[in-house]
Amino acid sequence: MEMAAPLLVFVLLSLASSLTFAFDPSPLQDFCVADNKSPVFVNGEVCKDANLAEASDFFFPGLDIPANTNNRVGSNVTLVNVLRIPGLNTLGVSIGRIDFAPYGLNPPHTHPRASEIFVVQEGSLYAGFVTSSTLPNEQNRLISKILNKGDVFVFPKGLIHFQLNVGKTDAVGIAHFNSQNPGIITIANAVFGSNPPISDDVLTKAFDLDKKVVDFLQAQFGPNH
Repeated sequence: MEMAAPLLVFVLLSLASSLTFAFDPSPLQDFCVADNKSPVFVNGEVCKDANLAEASDFFFPGLDIPANTNNRVGSNVTLVNVLRIPGLNTLGVSIGRIDFAPYGLNPPHTHPRASEIFVVQEGSLYAGFVTSSTLPNEQNRLISKILNKGDVFVFPKGLIHFQLNVGKTDAVGIAHFNSQNPGIITIANAVFGSNPPISDDVLTKAFDLDKKVVDFLQAQFGPNH
């Protein structure tokens, strides 16, 4: 019995800890407008005086304006996160517009801090994501679908996903995120365009490529490209 009591306390404390840290806390005030001039660095943004908040802190104009898609992949993202709307701070949401030229691609990428719900506004897009290798019998399985105007598709948090315009006209999609700053890791850019570059020894072995191919890819995706 003497040993059982401490063990019971330990189990209860473990359960309490898991419950405590199982989710992010809700905001403790109506809003927390980000003070972009603050020298203090925290996980998020420092709040400015709520009495100084104004409409412009909660506003972004022009999401209806097409972005320039004259680039290598034929797409462009207009992301509206906490850096563009300070009033998003602590609210856990953001939004983005993705413009596609005909056959334009939003390359395989991940959002490390957010799930995404994607709505097609114009055109037809081939979209999909790849599962992780932790699920039994579902290692890196591709889940994909052709999406048309008005269709909605979900990309789970952290999974590699993409969208490709399969039509002969421009396409537009709107992405909604459950984070004020979802972040983005574009796979090819991160692997072959890191600064400083990842060692050739790593990349040749990881991708089973010749060093000349690795050097070519690093030249294509490098920071000076």
